[in-house]
Amino acid sequence: MAGKRFIDFEDLLPMIANKLGGEGLIDELCNGFQLLMDKDKEVITLDSLKNNSVVLGLKDLKEDEVVSMMREGDIDGDGVLTQMEFCVLMFRMSPKLMEQCWFWLQDALHQQP
Repeated sequence: MAGKRFIDFEDLLPMIANKLGGEGLIDELCNGFQLLMDKDKEVITLDSLKNNSVVLGLKDLKEDEVVSMMREGDIDGDGVLTQMEFCVLMFRMSPKLMEQCWFWLQDALHQQP
């Protein structure tokens, strides 16, 4: 497919952040969490991630990739992802976004009285 450029997730998140700003990006991540979570447990489980990932265009994820994603994001080791763990995972998956966040933090600190 010459001429077409596929955008990786790590490229997409900074673009969204530039367009929506920091607060808008967090809102979108929270919306993504809502789509992926188990509605009864209000967390992302391995099953809810596998079952709902198609909604976000992640239908091609392999079982080991889903398991790996859950392990990487599960900060407290309880086997599920809370909204905070999910957002942290999304930031960690995007090195460019982490770099931008540092600049946003520095800017916010300089604006403090």
